[in-house]
Amino acid sequence: MKRSNFSGFVSLVLVYAILFGTFAVAKPDEGMFMPDQIGKLPITAKGAKIKATDIYNPNGGGLSEAIVKVNIGTGGHGTGEFVSPDGLILTNHHVGFDALVAKSTPTKNYGEVGFAAKSRAEELEAEDYSVTITQRSEDVTSKVLADISDVLVGKDRQDAIAKNIKALEDKEKAGIPAGAEVRIQSLNNGFYYYLFQTLTLKDVRVVYAPPKSIGAFGGDDDNFEWTRHCGDFTFLRAYLAPDGKPASYSPKNVPFKPRKSLTISLNGVREGDFNMVLGYPGGTTRYRESQFINYAENVNFPFLVNWLTTWNNTLLQIGQKDGDKKVKLQSDVASLMNSMKLYQGGIISMRRAEIVRERQEEEAKFDAWANAKDDRKAKYGNVLSDFKKLYADFDKTAKRDVVLRRMPPASATIFAALFQAVRASQSKATLTAEDKVEIKKGLDEIFKARDVMLEHEMIKFYLRSASELPFSQKIEAIDKLFGKNGAQAEEAFARSIAENQNFDSAEEIMKLYALTFEEIRALNPQLFDFISALNREKTATMQRLQKFNEEADKLRLLLLKGMSEMKNKKPYPDANATLRFGFGNVKGYKPREAVTYSPFTTLKGILEKDTGKEPFNAPEKLIELQKVKDFGKYGQGDSVPVNFLSTIDIIGGNSGSPVLNGAGEQIGIVFDGNYEGLGNDMFVSQDYGRTISVDIRYVMFITEKFGNAGWIFQEMNIKGGRVEK
Repeated sequence: MKRSNFSGFVSLVLVYAILFGTFAVAKPDEGMFMPDQIGKLPITAKGAKIKATDIYNPNGGGLSEAIVKVNIGTGGHGTGEFVSPDGLILTNHHVGFDALVAKSTPTKNYGEVGFAAKSRAEELEAEDYSVTITQRSEDVTSKVLADISDVLVGKDRQDAIAKNIKALEDKEKAGIPAGAEVRIQSLNNGFYYYLFQTLTLKDVRVVYAPPKSIGAFGGDDDNFEWTRHCGDFTFLRAYLAPDGKPASYSPKNVPFKPRKSLTISLNGVREGDFNMVLGYPGGTTRYRESQFINYAENVNFPFLVNWLTTWNNTLLQIGQKDGDKKVKLQSDVASLMNSMKLYQGGIISMRRAEIVRERQEEEAKFDAWANAKDDRKAKYGNVLSDFKKLYADFDKTAKRDVVLRRMPPASATIFAALFQAVRASQSKATLTAEDKVEIKKGLDEIFKARDVMLEHEMIKFYLRSASELPFSQKIEAIDKLFGKNGAQAEEAFARSIAENQNFDSAEEIMKLYALTFEEIRALNPQLFDFISALNREKTATMQRLQKFNEEADKLRLLLLKGMSEMKNKKPYPDANATLRFGFGNVKGYKPREAVTYSPFTTLKGILEKDTGKEPFNAPEKLIELQKVKDFGKYGQGDSVPVNFLSTIDIIGGNSGSPVLNGAGEQIGIVFDGNYEGLGNDMFVSQDYGRTISVDIRYVMFITEKFGNAGWIFQEMNIKGGRVEK
């Protein structure tokens, strides 16, 4: 799903079942299972023709070794898969889009026209990209919690767990291959602990990417919608140093040789077909308490929609005025529009499904069960009442906190930089030379991306959001400065910061780090008194929220343990950007009364949607290929299959995941979910939730017939397809 593609400066800022599934899967297609859980799933009965160990084998050789996490810059990620023994990777166009934008200029805009290497020597460096392979995934919960008594609590318990984790990691690191890494990660607040052995490759290159008019056909209008006609794919390649070790980009590097690569099947997809997916879903919170869902639905998501809308609209205005910036901002705009629509859809989906009420009913059943016996009451009897007390305090300032904890916005460069300098001066911490180098490096980066209009509009947005808070939740520092003067004063203040020439460079900001707060305040008493007061309020808020989260996390672990015990079923872990497995079937859905969606689209539908204007501007060559029915081996009937629907459970981060048939052959590539199924980070709707994938035949058709890049097929294992006439 496109939310995975947070790029450049945006990634720095956005870095932010239905109760339970089981190993037997409570709902047929819900679940993002750990690789070691696959063997307990009913995949053979559902249609798999291969064994669980063919998918994941801790001793090596499973299909999971062909799956990579595609790391984008500092925060975003998607999924990809090796499709050749020479390190060729298939992923989404929107996952690879940052690499195209980074190399683009107004005269050679790869983000717009795409890219096609004619040989390996011409492949394009994907700046700030890397790929990570999971070599092993193991449940080590019993080892981590060994000898740790349930009576051990608080910091003593945390320290004991940390000690066990370090000992296990040190032991495992001793026997891993060169370049590999080992880490143990907590899942679901400590319900699980998993060990991951991974290898990260730092040299990634673009091999072929279709133009935006194919890779993002339909744009934001079609995003999260069905029907779709999008060729959202890109081919990359991973490289190693000649000595076989991971290394940064160098012309001397050689293609990586994966232990496993996928077979491509051109034999087609039919309604009802069983399919599977392996990928790196980014994050879910499907086991959270009802109050958390209510907060997301009514406080957090609405704020995020307004925030992202303001940010995106401002970038669009900037692009209209500056052609160079329009090119550089195109990935950020796509990411922001995607996220904005995602949260909007999530609100609608949660309200339609009445998830808060459903969660409350589930909790009522749990409460009755927990208090029915003394032993259960001792362990779980106070969980829900303690949640109620915790949220009674949290809710008093929830709307205030959602604004304050995001201030100052990093997109408001000078404001954010001044804020950090004031915090440093008031903390009276001694900065080392290394500290100052890192601070300067960070300032250089954010000032490169600085735009006065963006800074002005984002400061104004936050001040306006604060002024609209309920009376009981006002932010004192802001209310004191602007409360009586309103929007006009906020506008003037925002402009005075954005256009301030005294602090408009990294060098000017660095000078403040040599001053005491009293010396900084003397430069502009009103400004720095405001920042100081805001800092105090933000610090107090963050401390209170940290305490809330510590208490809430303890209760969440107890709730998950109790629910698991009550149901006598072990849950699949929430997603956390680690390798997961899911399965389902090809299936349409009914989005509303009197409307039924079939699960397939074809190239003919692109011609129906084509207007000649972005985002429905199909290339003339593509239109001609359909008119003359030049489909090669990739056609079906009188057209080429483009996209299809399935019931597989995915989330952001699964973008680029391979869709596999029962034989483990790739038949498609995940690129989106549907609007009616949003909110699936918190719940899964079997009636409405669908995964949208590119049919692998369309990927191959575009690459060969449109892009003239079929030379890469020589290194791939491709089966089936229609015989060309």
